Amino acid sequence: MTSRFPPEGRLLHTPENQAACAAPAALRRAMQAGNILEGVALSCDARHDLAVALGPFTGVIPREEAALGVAQGQTRDIAILSRVGKPVCFTVEALEEQEGRLCPRLSRRRAQQMALDRMLDTWRPGQVVPAAVTHLEPFGAFVDIGCGVPSLIGIENISVARIPHPSARFALGDAILAVVQDLDPARGRIYLTHKELLGTWAENARRFHPGMTVPGIVRGLKDYGAFVELSPNLSGLAERSPLLREGGRVSVYIKAILPQSIKIKLLVIDELPPASQRPPLEYFITGGRVDKWKYAPPGCSKVGPESVFCG
Repeated sequence: MTSRFPPEGRLLHTPENQAACAAPAALRRAMQAGNILEGVALSCDARHDLAVALGPFTGVIPREEAALGVAQGQTRDIAILSRVGKPVCFTVEALEEQEGRLCPRLSRRRAQQMALDRMLDTWRPGQVVPAAVTHLEPFGAFVDIGCGVPSLIGIENISVARIPHPSARFALGDAILAVVQDLDPARGRIYLTHKELLGTWAENARRFHPGMTVPGIVRGLKDYGAFVELSPNLSGLAERSPLLREGGRVSVYIKAILPQSIKIKLLVIDELPPASQRPPLEYFITGGRVDKWKYAPPGCSKVGPESVFCG
């Protein structure tokens, strides 16, 4: 990880960024050094050029410089339009004047290319990296891994407990951690996973004991019962009950915890109202690099998810 290329919005209010945007001389120094700065995109004109507020000045990011791949037709213009009202990173390319006013010419594309080159050169599979959630789709969560460089966490890689939509785990703007799954320098892409950070079966199960009654979320109704999520990486099986409905909250009594088969037997006690807010994610790994990750405990008769990171 490197703090030089954080997700967009992290630099905006730093003293260094504010000082660099405060005066023409400071902007010139930033331009000569190739520093990455941030401002807020004020508007997007008919040509899809972005007007950006930086200190007392308003700069312009031309359409072709607004994102990686725009000039080549690989990135749709919605990637530009959707930046209005949000922080954008950039390098200062020139200090021009329009109608007697300083109008810096900026490049978000160059800042992104610098960030991506650095990531592809220094990141390795298994590395834990920071990210910010930017968009949610039924198939996964798009995240900013630095300077607006996008990546995708597929829904199957968000958690071990199955979810109907990424919004069950994330909200727009969330600052999260992720694991580098693979890198593709030829295509300029970085692939991520997330479930490995949320703990193994044993790490999650040790917080519960038979005889406890705890809240849970119904994640799957079957003929033989229902899977109830106790934490993002831990579910138990409850007997059928008229109180069960997909996505509903219930209180459950823990009848048994069986490490040898990674099973938890539950009994539904009562229906609960929806939670007032989504609880924060608890990460069992917060930095460094993961070589191997195995969900099931040693000696378990059931094979659970496993991840091996090579490189």
